[in-house]
Amino acid sequence: MTTTTIERDCVIAGGGPAGMVLGYLLARAGLRVTVLEKHSDFFRDFRGDTIHPATIGLLGELGLRDRFLRLPVNRIPSLDAVVDGQRMTMVDFRTLPKPNDFLVLAPQWDFLNFLADEAKEFSTFDLRMSTEATGLIVEGGAVRGLQATGSEGELEVRATLTVAADGRSSVLRDAAGFVPDESGSPIDVLWFNLPKPADPPPPTLAYLSSEGMVLTIDRGTNYQSGMVIRKGGYDELRSAGLADLRARIVGAAPLLRPVVDTLADWDQIKLLSVQINRIPRWWRPGFIAIGDAAHAMSPMFGVGVNYAIQDAVALANAISGDLRFGFAPSDTLAAVQKRREKPVATMQRLQRIGQNAIAKQRRGHRIAPRWALRALRVFLPLIRPLAARFIGLGLGREHVAAALRRREGDAR
Repeated sequence: MTTTTIERDCVIAGGGPAGMVLGYLLARAGLRVTVLEKHSDFFRDFRGDTIHPATIGLLGELGLRDRFLRLPVNRIPSLDAVVDGQRMTMVDFRTLPKPNDFLVLAPQWDFLNFLADEAKEFSTFDLRMSTEATGLIVEGGAVRGLQATGSEGELEVRATLTVAADGRSSVLRDAAGFVPDESGSPIDVLWFNLPKPADPPPPTLAYLSSEGMVLTIDRGTNYQSGMVIRKGGYDELRSAGLADLRARIVGAAPLLRPVVDTLADWDQIKLLSVQINRIPRWWRPGFIAIGDAAHAMSPMFGVGVNYAIQDAVALANAISGDLRFGFAPSDTLAAVQKRREKPVATMQRLQRIGQNAIAKQRRGHRIAPRWALRALRVFLPLIRPLAARFIGLGLGREHVAAALRRREGDAR
């Protein structure tokens, strides 16, 4: 099998949100960039489907907002939770500055296809599907590109900067010698799809009761549903049978009773082994990891996609000027890690607190005393806007640099 060699300013392993946003931004700046995606398409279920107000704002800065919102997306102005049978609006995105005062739920494959279509308008953008990065090219202690394999044979991409955006099981992160520090998690999540009942309630993030915690993410005609279980408890749950699982789901979220029987086979259920980790150092000469490859986030608060995209924007802002002249200075890469590491670490710490609180809940016990729920209702008007900023905008929010807002690489 022959080996093809190409040269690029940047090569990115991984066509997820971080990799595609970074590839788009660098191509927009006129840089030669190749994105490698190991799968033949972006269609993967049970991936993060939330597009946060911060990300919608970034699309606006790039002139893509209106085109994106013309897709069949679901706009969510607020999020409810039902706690021990009491419905509460916990997050109100309408308190955020307009026009990005809502959350969007869109299948991640639609978002990635949208980015790919927009990026292909730039002559310097190269997306290679069914092509998997397998290792790094290292010369003189610096990374000079990567090796990959695809349907057309072996590929060698020599590049000024190599980016690992290939997820929490990153091949390139391992090849660079980086080992994540694991924080551990006391929970896992079972994901499954359920039809909406005939008369659905307002968008509801979660149902919490003595029977457990069930998520209902609105995807138009159906719910991307999840059930939180204790870490390592899947085998025990499966041995109890689907009928027991369906009873637990309905016990936590009674509205699902009319549709829960559509869950008829364990093949419909995907186990997400929840991880929170972070590599101590994200970069080495000629190389950097971003997104889940640098820091796996818990699904708690649903912010993983947003933080991965923020990494991509911070890196593009910092490195695009140097890449024009064939450099990827190590101090610039170190500065990107320094800029992004604090908000990531803070969010991960808050995720651990939230997970631990959920894990302490025991079946058959109320989530909270009645007096605590009454007190929560009193403070909800203060909590809603704070939660909207915390979830919708995130910590350490990034904006596209003015130089990248110009379409210097536009082929049109």
